[in-house]
Amino acid sequence: IYFGGGTRVQKATGFDDTVDNMYAHVKAAAGPTADPEKVRLFCDESLEHFAFFESIGVEFKDSHYEDKVIFPPTDDCLIYSGNEQAHPFSQEAIPMPRGHKPKKEGSAGAYIIEQMIETFSKLGGTIQNESRAQTLIQGDCGRVVGVIAKIDGQEVAIRARRGVVLTTGGFIMNREMVEHYAPDLAKCKYPIGSPGCDGSGIRMGMGAGGAAVNMHEGLMTTAFFPPVGHIMGLLVSAQGQRFINEDCYHGRVTDAILQKADGRAYLIVDDSTYGQAITPYELAAVEESIEELEASLGIPEGQLVHTLDAYNRSAERGEDPVFHKAEKYVKPLVNPPYAALDLSVDKSVWATFTLGGLDTKASGEVLTVDGRVVKGLYAAGRASAGLTRSGRYYASGMSIGGSSFFGRKAGKSAAEAEPDAS
Repeated sequence: IYFGGGTRVQKATGFDDTVDNMYAHVKAAAGPTADPEKVRLFCDESLEHFAFFESIGVEFKDSHYEDKVIFPPTDDCLIYSGNEQAHPFSQEAIPMPRGHKPKKEGSAGAYIIEQMIETFSKLGGTIQNESRAQTLIQGDCGRVVGVIAKIDGQEVAIRARRGVVLTTGGFIMNREMVEHYAPDLAKCKYPIGSPGCDGSGIRMGMGAGGAAVNMHEGLMTTAFFPPVGHIMGLLVSAQGQRFINEDCYHGRVTDAILQKADGRAYLIVDDSTYGQAITPYELAAVEESIEELEASLGIPEGQLVHTLDAYNRSAERGEDPVFHKAEKYVKPLVNPPYAALDLSVDKSVWATFTLGGLDTKASGEVLTVDGRVVKGLYAAGRASAGLTRSGRYYASGMSIGGSSFFGRKAGKSAAEAEPDAS
């Protein structure tokens, strides 16, 4: 979960973050089409949001996991979960780790949800499972006053006196919607989401007059690290040219492969940097020299040799003047044999999810195309265009962080709304 501004864990592990420093990074990480009000509010109230998670029993260990990973495999908490340390982001804000993983080994998603459900039940809430909302009900003035749902095979009309909150997920599981709205994402073979991420909530909101925005955007990822050694390798196009600094967040690197290298790329490593990646990759070639590797990959003669020679000369001084990879990842590749991992979109595991949805205010209220509020209707999570709106700037933890933060805002707004009198 993405928290910052000086959480207990940050302070305990020696990181002096501030709300303004967090804002400087998050406004970039949320992407150029992000809602400035949402970005500011998310940062300003981050410490309160952290306290909320602790209040429902989610534990965070006062520890920092130093290696660059997707999430700590241990029960450690704090990591750099995005582009904070990578150029150009490291020039815009003081790099700080803000990815907070709960005190559980491995993935902790289920644990977070379990704590939420337990707290909700203790407060007297009820959850109606095996129910599918099918459409929204609107009154004469256009206000949303309920839903039609199918429960145990029967259609049921459910009255909503104050509001309906849509948190139905995105549309990555709806192939037709993905091909229509986000054709780049359709090139990825592995959708990330539950079966319910079929766009039904977004379509219901649109049917009630809500506007859908940012529908072309999503995150694409092929997780080439860990191991950290792979970040010390060189990512090159089919023409043998570098096109991004390899220490960027894996989503940013993946986006660059598609947009700058036409979906074809190789990670070049030597014997000292190669390791088993968490994602299985095809070894496109293994050779004793770069000249032989170049030939095996079908790269134009001399191009990969020149790229590696130029990089190695600078790397000997701990520098990467072209793409500004952080010094700790800059290492001459001089230990044969050399290998090329195929990171191409059609040859490796490319996973993806959507970042578009209903247009909402920071309060969660759904907006029409001309910016009017659809009374009685709220949305959060992937059903909305939330905090972060671009995979090329994204940081892990912003999905759970943003959806829980603005989900709480939507719930509070609905609870405080004037009840429908009709």
